[in-house]
Amino acid sequence: MIENVLTYMVFSPLVGMAVVLLLPSARHNLIRWVAALFTVPPLLLAFWLFGNFDRANPGLQFVEKVPWIPAYNIEYFVAVDGISISMVLLSALICFLCIFASWGIDKAVKGYFALFLLLDTGMMGVFVALDFFLFYIFWELMLLPMYFLIGIWGGPRKEYAAIKFFIYTFTGSLFTLAGF
Repeated sequence: MIENVLTYMVFSPLVGMAVVLLLPSARHNLIRWVAALFTVPPLLLAFWLFGNFDRANPGLQFVEKVPWIPAYNIEYFVAVDGISISMVLLSALICFLCIFASWGIDKAVKGYFALFLLLDTGMMGVFVALDFFLFYIFWELMLLPMYFLIGIWGGPRKEYAAIKFFIYTFTGSLFTLAGF
């Protein structure tokens, strides 16, 4: 079994984002291919996870648990179960396909693909996080790039859609934080 497979799957797009940000802005094709390349590891690892998932065992699998902020009992605690494994696979596949569907983006290519890879990290983290604080961090990490992707590269009335998205998600996040 691969050690820390979930950590590699969650954070490899974040490494890709850093690489994309280091590339020259004028090299649009290079940026696109690097972004596509960094969506491959989560996809391959998701297929590996799905193939090696023990369907007879309904409990948590591929568990990684490390104390993070011990004073508040906050841990880096990630794992998958029967529902989250399918969501992880679906997210990895959709992100891989969406990179190629976004190939026609010509406005601020570097920013778009960097934000997309950050969104990929957030989505993967949301589906594998089992510590509530860690889940909340990944949830908020996912919302930030979504706001900008909608507001900058969205369709007609993108500013209205981005503001509406922000209001709904911010309200939901406040209720989540209050529950926390």
